Amino acid sequence: MPQYLLNLIQPVGEVPPPEQLDPIVRDVTAVSEEMRAAGVWVFAAGLHQPEASTVVRPRGDDVLVTDGPYAEGKEFVGGFTLIRVDDLDAALDWGRRLARASTLPVEVRPVADAAL
Repeated sequence: MPQYLLNLIQPVGEVPPPEQLDPIVRDVTAVSEEMRAAGVWVFAAGLHQPEASTVVRPRGDDVLVTDGPYAEGKEFVGGFTLIRVDDLDAALDWGRRLARASTLPVEVRPVADAAL
């Protein structure tokens, strides 16, 4: 069965205050529980802001390590959920649910080879 990555795209910046964030966390948790109950949930995680990133880049025979994100931007992948569903339509349905719950755009991307 195909796997899809649901990337939550959020703006760089301050985390919303609890009165805004708590209902969103509640709604996202509910969607995650629906995914588990439906047997489609594989794995999920939240990510720190981009400044917490470290990039490891090959340079000839050496490797350059730099602080910060690979690319500067106003948005970043703030979290993700990996699901296993029958097809893209089913993945898009879960993506819609997650977008509504999180109030954020969700990128739905097929996993190239789930056997790896």
